[in-house]
Amino acid sequence: MLNRIMVSIECNSYNHEKFIAEALDSMLMQKTDFAYEILVHDDASTDRTADIIRTYEQKYPDIIKPIYQTINQYSQDIPFEVYNSERGLGKYIAVCEGDDYWTDPEKLQKQVDYMEAHPECSMCVHAAEKVSAITKKRVDTVRPSRRDKIFSVEEVIEGGGELFATNSIMYSRKKIPGMPEFYLNATIGDYPMVILGALSGTIFYMERNMAAYRVEVEGSWTDVYLSDISAKKKHLQDIANLLDEVNAYTNFKYDNVISRTKKRNRFYLLLKQLKIKETMKKGYRQFYVKPEFFKRIFKRITI
Repeated sequence: MLNRIMVSIECNSYNHEKFIAEALDSMLMQKTDFAYEILVHDDASTDRTADIIRTYEQKYPDIIKPIYQTINQYSQDIPFEVYNSERGLGKYIAVCEGDDYWTDPEKLQKQVDYMEAHPECSMCVHAAEKVSAITKKRVDTVRPSRRDKIFSVEEVIEGGGELFATNSIMYSRKKIPGMPEFYLNATIGDYPMVILGALSGTIFYMERNMAAYRVEVEGSWTDVYLSDISAKKKHLQDIANLLDEVNAYTNFKYDNVISRTKKRNRFYLLLKQLKIKETMKKGYRQFYVKPEFFKRIFKRITI
């Protein structure tokens, strides 16, 4: 069984010279009873990221399989899946960006064991720590449940793009063989991926912390997104467009939760803009009594 590639690890990287070695080391430390491959996609980094990847490629040529772009693909709105997911040989795809890393050497084995025993499962996720790239200290935990749990489509839609840590995701290529238009048209990362996972089978959350998700990374998508209110407004409009496409794709089966989620997102944007009077209107008042409101206030209302 060791000769069969069971998992393809998808690792996208851009200007991650400070982090890529730790990411690759955390993948290489995995203890499994199956073979896996690491598909690294370097998106024309302008620092030493590609050189570091080449060093690992020379040392582990049968495991690390890179693509080195000469022109940045992200800036041209070309989805990374075109390069990584489609060339993978594994039955399952695990995701870990080049600035994140795994902390548990049994992570892949535990996720594969569960998915092999539960063929209805399209995606398996787990808890992760948020670690500051500046201080290297834990700042939060991505932990959507205090116990093992199967998340419904409605919970995934309402949970948003930060419900699960990116580097906790493992999904089945059989259950998710292709990417529909709402996924390919999206410009907002993990949210369409986990929605697709929920629509394709079950999403199992494993209450075990097995990864570190970096925040405060200079030049990252989040850094750009948090830069000003106009970027936030564009981001929320992109989410609204995605949810509208999901609504049409599912023949409006989830219209209620989609409408509620879009309204909630507008509510928090209004709070960010200090448009308190508008948030007191009938359509928004309901969100003041939700547990999420108090959590966000405690975290200074981050969208």
